Amino acid sequence: MSTERAIRERIDDAATAVGPVWPIHSFVTANPLSGFEDRPFSEAVSLAADRLGGRGYPSPETFRAALDDGRIDPELLDAELTERGYEADPETLLDRTESGAESGNPTGTETRGPSGGDEAEHPGVERVDRVLSKWLSAFLDEGQAEWSMPNREDGFYDAFRSVAPYDDEIPEKGLAADLPASPIDAVESVLGPYPEGRWGSVFEAQLAALPGWTGLIKRRAADDGAWQSAHPITLEGYLAVRLALLDAFDVDVAPPPESGDSEAETADEPADAFLSAWEASYRGELVDRVAAESEARGEAADARVDGGASGRPDAQLVFCIDTRSEVVRRHIEATGDYETHGYAGFFGVPMEYRGYDADASVDACPPIVDAQHRISEVPTDGDARASRDRLASLREAAGDVVEALKSNPATAFSFVEGAGSGYGVALAARTLLPGRVYDVLGAADDSTPDDHEFCEPGVHDHDDSGVGLPVGLTRDERVEYAATAFELMGWEAFGRLVVFAGHAAETANNPYGSSLDCGACAGNPGGPNARVLAAICNDPEVKAGLRERGHDVPDDTVFLAAEHNTTTDEIALYDGDVPDSHAEDLARLRADLDAAREGAAAERTGSDSGDAAVRETERRAGDWAETRPEWGLAGNAGFVVGPRELTSDLDLDGRAFLHSYDWETDPEGDALEAILAGPMVVTQWINAQYYFSTVDNAAYGSGSKVTHNPVGNVGVHQGNGGDLMTGLPLQSVMAAADEPYHQPLRLSTVLHAPVDRVTEVLADNEGVAELLDNDWLSLTVVDPTQEHRAFHYESDLEWTSPSGSERTEAPAAAVADD
Repeated sequence: MSTERAIRERIDDAATAVGPVWPIHSFVTANPLSGFEDRPFSEAVSLAADRLGGRGYPSPETFRAALDDGRIDPELLDAELTERGYEADPETLLDRTESGAESGNPTGTETRGPSGGDEAEHPGVERVDRVLSKWLSAFLDEGQAEWSMPNREDGFYDAFRSVAPYDDEIPEKGLAADLPASPIDAVESVLGPYPEGRWGSVFEAQLAALPGWTGLIKRRAADDGAWQSAHPITLEGYLAVRLALLDAFDVDVAPPPESGDSEAETADEPADAFLSAWEASYRGELVDRVAAESEARGEAADARVDGGASGRPDAQLVFCIDTRSEVVRRHIEATGDYETHGYAGFFGVPMEYRGYDADASVDACPPIVDAQHRISEVPTDGDARASRDRLASLREAAGDVVEALKSNPATAFSFVEGAGSGYGVALAARTLLPGRVYDVLGAADDSTPDDHEFCEPGVHDHDDSGVGLPVGLTRDERVEYAATAFELMGWEAFGRLVVFAGHAAETANNPYGSSLDCGACAGNPGGPNARVLAAICNDPEVKAGLRERGHDVPDDTVFLAAEHNTTTDEIALYDGDVPDSHAEDLARLRADLDAAREGAAAERTGSDSGDAAVRETERRAGDWAETRPEWGLAGNAGFVVGPRELTSDLDLDGRAFLHSYDWETDPEGDALEAILAGPMVVTQWINAQYYFSTVDNAAYGSGSKVTHNPVGNVGVHQGNGGDLMTGLPLQSVMAAADEPYHQPLRLSTVLHAPVDRVTEVLADNEGVAELLDNDWLSLTVVDPTQEHRAFHYESDLEWTSPSGSERTEAPAAAVADD
């Protein structure tokens, strides 16, 4: 093997220890320890503590509070502790764990330094990090900087070579003083004193030193999007620059050789027992409620598949599986004969989407799915388009002038002198009267036609030229996406109105605003995806194709899109294609959605008045000083897959993802496989992001919003430099500095289906089974064919029976197929 190939392969291997990081404008909630998912959870958090400096379990104080509040069942905790051989009482064990953390026990590590080590002992490392982050910020900028770094089009390594001689912070010695033309040559030069067997540890240590920047580079290079194409950066180029700077600052690039087994044993830590008992306490209650509903409703021969009353519903609404949908769905169902369903928020269409007059396309699909189509907004109403363009042009021109005056060194000071009073009034209004400002801005937006009022998603004009992604969809593809949606949700009946509701958040002055948008749409609003599926389903050719596949969609069924504002709970209907014949249906739906909004807002704000609750949510959306405009998916702990009838009468407190599924309409298990390999994995990533951002926000989160420093439109610093923060802010997961709002539990999935069918699916999906085997999430099946009993997945395709004393092995056929 050539030296160049060996270096590249070892860099790739070392990079697996660092999780991918998406730019903040399209924030994707992902497991920061995704590179360790091939290991058991307890081992993974131990390795991460060693390499990234982060704590892997909740603090003893958090466990103690959960015990005191009754969230951990004492009997379940006693069983978990006994199984692990602990004889001391829980309080004594918590005291010991607390003492261990205070004395420097690795499992109690609170934070890491920007370079993963003790900077007081290595001041040279701190200087390297400062210089490197400065140039990374300049190079990786995505449209924020007024003055661009020179030679970005040549790639990071070459651009750095061109500016390094002019940077007074870099010593003029060592490799940095005369960088070779190739980054691989630079890396090889630094590695000269070290045997090849230590290269991997060198790369791993240096990539883990700034995991935020490394994760962003890793993701950007893998995506190969517009910014990467214009300004390429590679891990080898990044490492070459870092190693050269370490050499210039006389810092040893290699960590000391490992002595003995570096993988600390954490499976015996009491924290693991406390966490497992807490999860079992939550899961047990959820499973019991779902099993009881399954038994109570399972024998109702005259019930519709979707669980509603006989006859057609007033309307059917499909929401994202997002936990925030659970609250508003309950309130909608309470207003009339409405069915609500859960489906992944990209609505099954993996696409790259470009809005009308947008500067760039975005991936509107989950991070584990590659976009397959390019969809753009196509104008259809010339008058509305012209009106919108005129207003938009005026606003854009005025904004450009103001931005130029503010940012240009020649005019900035005089602009502030002249416009300061006006800005002062505006700042005072935003601070003192955010609700009024929200009303004014809303009225201004209402005066401008939205894109959906004069555009339609271009799904019909198919063009596969072989260059890039195919434009639009073929007739067969449109039929397939519509049929897949109905089959995944187990639909057999259709109302006169069927609404696909994407979701988005509305906040002010919030760099992390996209973290509140749709995770299934890669941190983007879900309205465009809803509009695409509605346009597909309204197509007469598609309806004909659906009938051929057994989906008898009535001629009077109209599909329309909507977008759920999760901050205010307003649901905006995109009703341009609804005929006059459905006017009464639409008017009734609008009124009921308004009523549901008031109820959901009151529940979320704790208000007795629906109107006051709505005003409060609008204030939060418009208040630029509001650190918690909404809680996002904080609190998520469960994922229920089954007919809505199993949860329609349950208040799940906005803590459960809900995916519609009917095993009886899925005889081959194809829909089940798609859900387990897709939405369940995505929800596990979301759950892991919230978990780790809560248990160690300094290492895996992003600290307080109050001290955020946005950089390059790609992330935030804490302070004026250093590493990019990678996870959620403190305010997204903590009610107070020492009081978690999010309960840090691993995801508990509850699935309504025959256990043997689930086993067969897991046998064919090793990656999903590995996540379960390694305890990154749990799975419990409520089997309607076995008296609605629950079976809990243990490992190796085996299940614990309801008695808890037996294990059910996988069917022989499933094992043979594996």
